[in-house]
Amino acid sequence: MDWDKLRIFHAVADAGSLTHAGDALHLSQSAVSRQIRTLEESLNTVLFHRHARGLILTEQGELLFDATRSMNKRIEAATARIRDSEEEVFGELRVTTTIGFGSLWLAPRLPKLYEKYPDLNIDLMLEERVLDLPMREADVAVRMKEPSQADLIRKKLMTIRMRLYASPEYLAQNGAPERIEDMARHRLICQNPRAAQVSAGMMLVQELLTYDIHSTLTVNNYFGVLQSVLSGLGIGVLPDYVIEDFPSVQRVLPNVESVEVPVFLAYPEELRQSKRIAAFRDFVQEEIFAHRQTRKALEADAASKV
Repeated sequence: MDWDKLRIFHAVADAGSLTHAGDALHLSQSAVSRQIRTLEESLNTVLFHRHARGLILTEQGELLFDATRSMNKRIEAATARIRDSEEEVFGELRVTTTIGFGSLWLAPRLPKLYEKYPDLNIDLMLEERVLDLPMREADVAVRMKEPSQADLIRKKLMTIRMRLYASPEYLAQNGAPERIEDMARHRLICQNPRAAQVSAGMMLVQELLTYDIHSTLTVNNYFGVLQSVLSGLGIGVLPDYVIEDFPSVQRVLPNVESVEVPVFLAYPEELRQSKRIAAFRDFVQEEIFAHRQTRKALEADAASKV
C-alpha cells in the first residue's frame, strides 16, 4: 500500500475536508481528491461519504483511519526519539496530570524548568481522565495512582492526603470545629462525590456528609475548591500540598484526613532515552524534594503553635 496515499488519507480523515487537508499538506484540493480516489480504487472500497458539509468516514474508512492513527502516533514517538539531542533539551513535551495537581502544584513551578531549558515547549493537559501513554496521547504523566500498563516506566514521587482547610477570616467569623460532628454547623466545600477524582478524597467526603451537613458547595476540581476556601465560603477538602504555596490557609480537625494517595510519574518504555523526559523527570524530583522539606518545616511550625 502506498505510504504517501495513506498519509494524505489520514490528513483528510483528521480534517474532515479535502480543502483543509490540502492546506495542511500544501497540496491543491484536486491533487488530494485524486490521491483519495486512487486509494479507494486500489482497495476497491469507498472510504468517505461526500456531502455538502464535508466528508464522513465509511465503516471501511473508520477501520483504515484507526490504523493510520496508530501508525502516526508511533511515527511521532520515533521522531521524538530521533530529534532528542545528546546534549540539548528542546521541542514539545506533552504532560498530563489532574486539574488540581497541575494547576496548584506543577504550573507554578514551571518557570524554573523554562529558565533551565528555554527551548522546551510544554503542552500541559489537565484532566481527570487517564490518557493512554502507550498510544501517545501524552508523553509523560503524573498520576494519583500507580499506572496499570506493563509497558510504562514508573516512579513513585510522593504520597499526599486530603485534609480539611479554611481561611483565617472564615474561622474568625464562624469558629473552628473541635469535633467532626461540629462540621454540621459549617459549609463543606468539596468535589462532588460522583465526579471523577481520587478515591481517597471521595471516601473522605462521603464520610463527612454522614454528619448531617446542611450547606455544601461542590466544585469539579481542587482549584475551584481552593478559591472558594480563600474566599471564606467554608471549610474545604483539599490535598495537603496546597499549604506550601498558600500558608495562610489553616488546617482544621487535624485528626481528620484521607488515606495516603501515591503520586507516580510515568512514561512509555520507548521514550526511555528521551532528553526531554529526563529533564522533566529530574525537575519534578528536585521540586518534590524541596516540597517535602518545606512541608516538614510548615508542619513543625504548626505543631509548635498548638
